[in-house]
Amino acid sequence: MKTKRSLLLAVLAGTSIGALPAMSLYAQAASAAKPPAFYISEFELTDAEGIRPYSAAVESTFAPFGGRYVVRGGKVTSLEGEPTKRIVMIAFPSMEQAQAWYDSPKYREIMPIRHRSAKSRVFIVEGVAK
Repeated sequence: MKTKRSLLLAVLAGTSIGALPAMSLYAQAASAAKPPAFYISEFELTDAEGIRPYSAAVESTFAPFGGRYVVRGGKVTSLEGEPTKRIVMIAFPSMEQAQAWYDSPKYREIMPIRHRSAKSRVFIVEGVAK
């Protein structure tokens, strides 16, 4: 009886001790995961023709930084306050990648087109890590 009990305790202890490194690695990986970031632009077009070159080129500037459209225009329903005219949201893997895109020479080259063709408010917002 004592042998079975000792064997059971040894198996439980070994399993617990073996699980500790795995749990530690999982915790390290989870804490190393960076939260996503979102570029959000609220804007009102002032020159629909003038924005066309920007619209045609902008995706090619953010895709290399891991960016992808989440919202690109579409219907806006205001639940509280004045509705914005148009919203664009681009998801990035991290704040660093979103900022690197925004500061990139390719994006800076086309940014003046947006400034001339729209009134806008632009943000980069950190999301929630998975």
